[in-house]
Amino acid sequence: MTGQTTPRRAGNGTLVAVICCCAVIFDGYDLSVFATTIPALLEYEPWQLDEAQAGMIASYAFMGMLVGTLICGLATDLLGRRRMLMASMTWFSVFMGACALAPDPDLFGLFRFASGIGLGGLLPTALALTAEFAPRGRRNLFNALVSSGFSVGTIAASLVGLVVIEQWGFRPMFAIGVLPLVLLVPIAYVSLPESADFLHSKGKHEQARAVADRYGLPDCAGPGAEAERRASLRDLLRRPLLTTAVVFALATLIGQLFIYGLSTWLPAIMRSAGYPLGSALSFLATMSLGAIAGATVMSWFADRIGARTVATWGFGIGVLSLVTMSLAPPTPVLYAAVALAGVGANGTAVILNGFIATWFPAAIRATALGSIMTVARLGGIVGPILGGLIAAADLPVQWSFYVFLIPAAIGIGLVLALPRRHLDGAPLGTAAEPATVRGGTA
Repeated sequence: MTGQTTPRRAGNGTLVAVICCCAVIFDGYDLSVFATTIPALLEYEPWQLDEAQAGMIASYAFMGMLVGTLICGLATDLLGRRRMLMASMTWFSVFMGACALAPDPDLFGLFRFASGIGLGGLLPTALALTAEFAPRGRRNLFNALVSSGFSVGTIAASLVGLVVIEQWGFRPMFAIGVLPLVLLVPIAYVSLPESADFLHSKGKHEQARAVADRYGLPDCAGPGAEAERRASLRDLLRRPLLTTAVVFALATLIGQLFIYGLSTWLPAIMRSAGYPLGSALSFLATMSLGAIAGATVMSWFADRIGARTVATWGFGIGVLSLVTMSLAPPTPVLYAAVALAGVGANGTAVILNGFIATWFPAAIRATALGSIMTVARLGGIVGPILGGLIAAADLPVQWSFYVFLIPAAIGIGLVLALPRRHLDGAPLGTAAEPATVRGGTA
């Protein structure tokens, strides 16, 4: 094949990104659908759920995601990225169907936990495949587009809920979660290539080179990758890396608490404030639109003035939006505040992920991201529980915003505590800083 032009390189890489983006859209739908159905679940008389129980059930999917994230690396080493993506979609699709048929809240909660395991393994795998097969000069763009699929899925859950819930209840909303198994897994089976890096790691060098040739990838067998992983973990546990990693982990945990706590309870909060179901769900869609815009705009600024500064702004925007929402402003102002909450929540999470990737040395970057994001999953567990406890306590509706406002304010202090300079001494935000890695909520 020497001297030949690689056929359809950009098109092939685009197809991989499209498949991964569709998978992430369903990931966003499946994780967000519970938020759209909370009002219907609380009104479903056979189950007699209260807000505290609903908050616990909401957290089960995030507990499953934590498990899925922890086992994702081992499972990918065994299955490969292609099969891991298909396995994740199959797994959460099956258990979303089980949620639709659950006879009681205990089994429903168990099925939500199980579906979360598949959801936890999907996003890291999808982003890894996208980054590997994206055209060399467009990795950040492809990563941002695939990551935005999560917010698109949240919007889809809100819009479908407007049509489905009042007439047919909550069960069809979960049944829709079976669609990836029916539609997307067969397409991925036929069209999605296996990772060349994985093939090299299994000694399948000829197959790896064929994939690399077809997609215009660098042919790298990656010798000593396992030794590098062990060395990276040792390095991460030493100062100054450990101290900085802890601060990053706490800031990212708060970001996850903010995102998933508020998005899970926003429709129910709006219902309790007197808005009809349709309007309550439209607030969730508005927050997701703000999340997409925030991730894009804040990433653009972070490339130019530094991730640390923009992450500080992001938490500040979150605090401002929550204060505004707690004041019960006129409806147009409330919608604007909800959109800004999406900017402050998801946009800040994107910037923090990019900040981690640009601060840590390349040899330890993957280990740092994986370790920090595993800790951050705890925020996704705690957020829905906190929201449920506040709702069950019968406090004024303002407290449903205060409970997320306080952590967001703490997040400002944590970001300010991060170092101003890279390990190489270059100031953050200068030309020495690599371009911010754009990503979504993981």
